[in-house]
Amino acid sequence: MKTALKLELAEARAMAAAAIEKAKSIGAFETVCVCDDGGYPLVLERMDGARITGPQIAWNKAFTAAGHRRSTHLFNTAPNGPALPGNEAFGIQLSFEGKFAIFVGGFPVVVDGEVVGGVGLSGGNGEQDTACGLAALQALQDALGTARKVTVAADIKK
Repeated sequence: MKTALKLELAEARAMAAAAIEKAKSIGAFETVCVCDDGGYPLVLERMDGARITGPQIAWNKAFTAAGHRRSTHLFNTAPNGPALPGNEAFGIQLSFEGKFAIFVGGFPVVVDGEVVGGVGLSGGNGEQDTACGLAALQALQDALGTARKVTVAADIKK
């Protein structure tokens, strides 16, 4: 039997608030989704002025990052882009009824080496989505203090 860490609502809210504050500071209109380790949203917020498509895209990115334990941009930036034609993972984006996102803006939430959820952003360009996602992860680290370690993980091997 294993004891598992769980992302709580207050932590997810702090993450979303930090992402939105970062979005405001850089002039992006974002939707942010923070999900649990099963890919289900704990918090889903769309800023005024953000696209109506943002909630589903942000959820898809959070779902993918949590479930596959890797940042979504890695599906197209690793050597030879694993989700590109001719590679082993080509077509993976069609999995889970199209819910699998293979572009920038999704990060696993990793605490003490365990994936406890995902965060997904939609609305800005890749750099803006990334900056907001990193702000969310930093907010979680700030909330947890030195008791736990939040890692920005590209690919978790557990």
